[in-house]
This record gives sequence, structure tokens and C-alpha cells, in this order.
Amino acid sequence: MQPAYRYAIYLTPAAPWRDLGARWLGRSAETGGPLDRLADDPRLARWTEAPAHYGLHATLKAPFRLAPGCTPAALDAAMRAFALDRHPFAVPLALRNLRGFLAWCLGEDQPANARMHALADAAVRELDAFRAPPTSEEIARRKPDALAPEARRMLDAWGYPYAFETFIFHITLSGQLDEADQAAATALLQAHAGHLAATPMPVRDVSLFVQPAPDAPFVAARHYGFDGSTADAAGAALLEDAA
Repeated sequence: MQPAYRYAIYLTPAAPWRDLGARWLGRSAETGGPLDRLADDPRLARWTEAPAHYGLHATLKAPFRLAPGCTPAALDAAMRAFALDRHPFAVPLALRNLRGFLAWCLGEDQPANARMHALADAAVRELDAFRAPPTSEEIARRKPDALAPEARRMLDAWGYPYAFETFIFHITLSGQLDEADQAAATALLQAHAGHLAATPMPVRDVSLFVQPAPDAPFVAARHYGFDGSTADAAGAALLEDAA
């Protein structure tokens, strides 16, 4: 029987966002192991518990189980072809409060933002044949009755509330925080990573992440460069084991 892996198509931030963000979360998605924290603050573990589970990333296509008849090898091949059809670009990022959590979001460069939206839209649409429909439990975790009508339509159509018109690019840096924790976390992030706002982040590849078991942390499996290159991470073995 094929393992009940879940897969996710993510954008892994380029360096130095990748290094600083992973150390903020205290966990490497590349190795699956812990990292020395960016700051010596006991509140960080509580602030970052939720995003550390998924690893530092921006969602292009949310976690999904493979549809019947689909294989990890076929998904891997599709990811290679998908990446080869893209061209590098760069986007400015800004630290923002998004629905109660902190994230690096897109800045004000409209042409660059349009390219990011186009990348996410293509990932959702072109790779959807690999996605099994979500279970009733997976739907319930999204709290569909609390969603805006358009977000609910996206959940029903694509298994995720935030796609196409409702998509907001974000690299999640915290869980839900109250006002005091938001202020403290923002100040700490600005002190250690505020300089990143001065430079656009390059976008040169997309990534496949794997969750090897229910409730297990996600790990990066493979990065697919727009130039045809690939780079394996800790989860690459899981792709091979499942094939």
C-alpha cells in the first residue's frame, strides 16, 4: 500500500531570507533538524511552533495527498517540467500582520507581484491532476463556515481557500499572536532581519515538500530550478521510498 504521504508545492525563500527565516523558526526544512535560534528569546518557540511544523516556505499549492493512479515519480517529473516553463524574477518583501500572524508579504512592485501571482496560479491549475480531493476532516479543519464566499468557493474547487483571486503571497513567520506578542515579535524580527527589505528576493526555483506521516513535520524533498537544475534535500529519500 502506498504511504499516506502529503505533498506541498512551495516556494523556498532564497538566501539570505532562507537562512534568517529558518533560524527564526528554529528548524531547517532542508534537514528536518533543529537550528540555533536567530535570537535568544524564550518566547520564540511559542511564537513559531505552527510555522516551524511546515518549514520556512510560501505556499504555491497547499498540502495534498496523491490522487488515485498518481505516483511520486510522476509528480516529480511534472515538477521538473513545470519549473522549466518559468523564468526567474525578483520581488520586494515587507513584514506584515496577516490575519493575526506575521509574514513576509509582497511589497509594492506591481509587475513583480503579478509574476508571483501568475506562478502561484499556474501551480494550482497545472498540477491539480495530482491532488486527491480533501477528506471531510480536512475540509472541516479549514472552518469553511467562517470563510468569505469567494474563499469558500476556492476551497470547494481547489482544496484551499486562498487561490487565484484570494491568493496572498506570504512566508509565514509566526502563529496567531495577540497584540502584545505581535509588537514584540515584529520588533525582534526588524532588529535581526529588517535590512532585507532593501533588496528584492530572487525567485529562481520551486520546491516539493513531503509530510511522511499524519501530524509529522514537513521536510523539503527537492528544489526545481527554472534553469533545469535540481537540488535534493532531506525528503528526497521519501520520494524514492514511495515510488
